[in-house]
Amino acid sequence: MSHDDFIKHIKSSVEGSLSEREDLFTAFTERCSYITINQDAGDDSFVELRKRMEAFIEGDGAQNRHFYMALPPGIYVKVSEQLRRNCYSEKGDSQIIIEKPFGHDLESSVELHKKLEPNWKESEIFRIDHYLGKEMVKNILTLRFGNPMFGALWDCNHIDSVQISMTEAIGTEGRGGYFDDVGIIRDVMQNHLMQLMALTTMERPGSFEAEDLRQEKARVLRLVPPLDIQQTLVGQFTKSSDGKNPGYKDEDDVSDDSRCATFCTTVAYVKNARWENVPFILKSGKALSESKTEIRIQLKDTTDAMLRDTNHNQLIIRVQPDEAVRLKMNAKLPGLELQTVTTELDLTYARTVEDPDIPEAYESLLLDAFKGDYSESVSEQELEASWKIFTPLLHELEGNKEIKPKEYAYGMNITSSLYPRLGEHSKLTAYVLAGSNGPDGLDDFVASFQNQV
Repeated sequence: MSHDDFIKHIKSSVEGSLSEREDLFTAFTERCSYITINQDAGDDSFVELRKRMEAFIEGDGAQNRHFYMALPPGIYVKVSEQLRRNCYSEKGDSQIIIEKPFGHDLESSVELHKKLEPNWKESEIFRIDHYLGKEMVKNILTLRFGNPMFGALWDCNHIDSVQISMTEAIGTEGRGGYFDDVGIIRDVMQNHLMQLMALTTMERPGSFEAEDLRQEKARVLRLVPPLDIQQTLVGQFTKSSDGKNPGYKDEDDVSDDSRCATFCTTVAYVKNARWENVPFILKSGKALSESKTEIRIQLKDTTDAMLRDTNHNQLIIRVQPDEAVRLKMNAKLPGLELQTVTTELDLTYARTVEDPDIPEAYESLLLDAFKGDYSESVSEQELEASWKIFTPLLHELEGNKEIKPKEYAYGMNITSSLYPRLGEHSKLTAYVLAGSNGPDGLDDFVASFQNQV
């Protein structure tokens, strides 16, 4: 790619928002420069990068340098060493910005940190989890700590269960080779869902400053025991029922005997007084019936001494799409009889906020990185606590070749098809999701579950 091609690429990505601001775009692109780096050729390319950056130095010579390493994890360490050796700012701040996955399990994550540590301090490493930049995720703390009515019921005395889910209607879309080494647990659950769970369960921090926030998230994650394979179900999508969408194993780089999970649901617990015995049902998958991310908090049932046919209150935080906060509650059905009906208080951004200006997640995160605000960066302590939760499960799933993912068709409503009534009844956690042979115990589970509810 040439410099001119690079500028054209930038312009194509902001075309719709340029309108009458062409002068600003021109001024911006004058500060852009494109250079190709060959990290296998030693330091020469990085010396050239340093010279290119120095050409933009003005005034007293101070220059902050942020290196966004959107690179394969296997070369993080080598590139970071070359950047530190050749491109570290002598006057100003320097920072590396890295993307998940931060390791493959607990051991590799700790090893990665040890290799980065000699060259980059923790305060110079910004770990991006793009879910932390999403507007509704950032709203969780305001919702919890800015509304006393929620704070009063945010515990095991009032909450029956919490479901945290992220599902996608698309498959791996030609990325099977990459995904086969990662799987849905590493790709989504160990990072995105853990961050959502931490924000939902953490105690009130001393302040909303980065260090206080990250300490509280790490503290609550340390209270989550390793996940139990007996309460875990994994699946893998096959081609759609109409044959139009390929199955996971139809991908070019995926072997016919792959046991990689493209779907997983499991149950986590927080071992403290606030969340005693409250199940957190975590669910994520690809090639399902719809794409959505939400936190569904189900409150305990009401006594039926006076009112009958009432349903659980539910607080639903919809992260995407159609950002919203909804509260399901019981009300009297209009008429002469005392009958109840489930109604909903609905705060959908698109309907309640005129022309909501919702920034892209990366827009928010990169701005924070440039400003030196680490409140939305994943700390090394959070990362270690999260890997401790998932690593034993990952090793057992991958080490036991008898465990094979339950197959489901591309585009399937997996909630109703694989385990009926999961979304409607919290007694799910009282029963074994998967038997000793993993998902092969599903049929027995479904039978026992249906007999009980």
